[in-house]
Amino acid sequence: MSPLEASPPRARRSRLAVAVASLVVASLIGCARPATAAPVRTLTVFAAASLAEPFTELGHMLDAEQPGLKTRFSFAGSQQLAAQIDQGSAADLFASADDRWMSYLAGRGRLAGDARTFAHNRLVVIVPRSNPARIGRLEDLSRRGVKLVLGAASVPVGAYSREALRRLSRQAGFPPDYGARVLANLVSEEENVKSVLAKVELAEADAGMVYRSDVCGQAARHVRVFELPDSANVIAHCPIAVVRGAPDEPDARAFLALLGSPAGYAILERCHLIPVTGAP
Repeated sequence: MSPLEASPPRARRSRLAVAVASLVVASLIGCARPATAAPVRTLTVFAAASLAEPFTELGHMLDAEQPGLKTRFSFAGSQQLAAQIDQGSAADLFASADDRWMSYLAGRGRLAGDARTFAHNRLVVIVPRSNPARIGRLEDLSRRGVKLVLGAASVPVGAYSREALRRLSRQAGFPPDYGARVLANLVSEEENVKSVLAKVELAEADAGMVYRSDVCGQAARHVRVFELPDSANVIAHCPIAVVRGAPDEPDARAFLALLGSPAGYAILERCHLIPVTGAP
């Protein structure tokens, strides 16, 4: 005789009820599971360091709108990012701080279609909030002993900065050798604009030249800004393009649509960029 048969009737009924209840619970748990989970996708955006603040905000917005999407950014100098893409790094979008490195990738067949300029940027001179060199005007950058930091010449902001110095040398009130005297004070050349910003914020340099978009958010608390005259400023073009063979081209197109929307324009303007309407 089995143990179940040997048990009193009431005990047998209790055990049977427990067994049935367990089967019902297991069945309900199985039914509660979703039939299919939302797929997890990663959109990879390579973008110039000067675009870090607005693009990060745009990425958060896109992720909230697209279930299962995670936007991942790689921010660095445009020249570094272009080299990485050319060497085979997987990316869906490339946003540059100038046309030169976008054209470089286009010429090597690395883009899926034409690049479009989505915003413009301007240069400014920054000094630490404490202003240890007592810089009160742009002319003071040429004073002997001022420690200046710029982007390297191969970096878009570095090339733009040198062009701005050449233009200032032709302005009324600036000596013809102004640019050369300012460059004589150069103590460091950086591989991206955020490194220029960091050295000035930490007072490791007396002055630097960055994009207006870099003095956004917390950075504005740590530096003072000197505007360049319009006639000497260099207006930077910021193009963006889908990379050929993009692993997630549909979400790349969704990012472009958001970037060119009123919400995208508002984010760019809040970070002192000048949106190009109708693009991308």
